[in-house]
Parts: sequence; structure tokens; C-alpha cells
Amino acid sequence: MHLLAVKIDGDGFPTRRFYPFNNPVISGTAELTFRRPVTFFVGENGSGKSTLLDAIARRCGIHIWDKPRRHLSHNNPYETRLADHVSVRWANGGVAGSLFRAETFRELADFFDDVALCDPGRLQYHGGRILNNLSHGEGILTYFSGRLRVRGLYFLDEPEAALSPSSQIEFLNLLRQLEREGQAQFIIATHSPLLLAYPGAQILSFDSHRIEEVDYEDTLHYRLYRQFFVDRAALLGIGRD
Repeated sequence: MHLLAVKIDGDGFPTRRFYPFNNPVISGTAELTFRRPVTFFVGENGSGKSTLLDAIARRCGIHIWDKPRRHLSHNNPYETRLADHVSVRWANGGVAGSLFRAETFRELADFFDDVALCDPGRLQYHGGRILNNLSHGEGILTYFSGRLRVRGLYFLDEPEAALSPSSQIEFLNLLRQLEREGQAQFIIATHSPLLLAYPGAQILSFDSHRIEEVDYEDTLHYRLYRQFFVDRAALLGIGRD
């Protein structure tokens, strides 16, 4: 374990009118304690899990690879300022790490591939292969297999986005291997009930008035999928008059 806890200074928020400071789940949470090497953030779209993931990564001093915002509608001066109101508690001092976003991986992979063409030795850190010669999902798994073996703190934002169910299982097996090596800690925002099933993981739900730790079977994602497979016709309203 590297990161032990995060505190959110809701009393110091500069505004309550603009996102993310108007998010009731974030403002209603004072502290998060991390008990396991693998922690999942789970919640509905807009619940704030990716936003808080980003803020914690920034507060931990991790470089954020991102695409520039090109539209006026994205011009929110408060968008990345949540990190200013977050504090972190380390186990034994800070460690290096990274923030992975599925939505920006193609651009990131382009950069890594260009660097590797100039310095082939860099390939070992990204799975040993040119990433954009692979499918999106294959490239992500290859990148994980190399990068996540380095000691550090890793934030992953919806890594399942380009992964088939079998690839998600492959990712879970990799995660188990990395956890056993004891070098890395993972905080993962996800919608995937397959990833949430990871044995022994800590699950923090954003689906209440504050962030709360829940069991796997109590997540809305698990209950919805279970209901779907038990009676998908009823859930979808098929066959009703």
C-alpha cells in the first residue's frame, strides 16, 4: 500500500454553482480510507468518480496526459481545481505512478510508439510491442502488462471501455499477479460488474449522498446485471401490453 487516505475539504470549496464543486456526492464526503491494494470507484454517469480520480492523481503529483479542450462549451475554470481541495496521506512517502484513460489511450500510444522508434529499449515498459499495430483492446492489455509492473500508484479510468469480456478476465488475472508482487496499488473507476468481482477488492460507491464502501452484491451494477440475466424481458418491458 502506498496511498492510505484522502481528505476532501468541502468547507473550502470556492463555489457551489459549478462542477465539480456542486457535486453532492463529493461535497458530502470528508475522507476516504484505502484498505486494499485494489480499490474500485463505482457509480452512475455524472456521479463524480472520474473527476475525483483525476483530482487525487493530480494531488499525488502524477502527470496527466490529456487532450486539449477545443470547444467553448468545455470552458469551465473550475474543472481541474478539485485537486486544490484534496489532501493525501501516504504510507511511506509518495511514489511515482500514472493516470490511464481509455478515451485518450490512442493519442498516448502514438506518443509511446514514436518514442520507441527512436529508442527501442523503451518498448519493454509498454509491453514490448508497437501499440498501434494492435487493436485498441490488445494495445491496452499490452501496455498494462509492461507499465503496471513498475512500482507505483496507478489510477485507471474505465479500463474496460475497449476490453471484451474475455479480455476483462485477462486483465483481472494480470491485476492479481501484480497485487501478489506487492509493488503497485490500483484505484480504478469502472462500470464493469466483471472487474468489480475482483476477489478482495475494496469497492467505494458514488451512488448515495456520500461515497460509501459497499459489498460487491450491493452495487447497483451487480443488481442490475443479475436482474437482467434472470428476467431480461421484464427489465426491458418486452411482452407487456
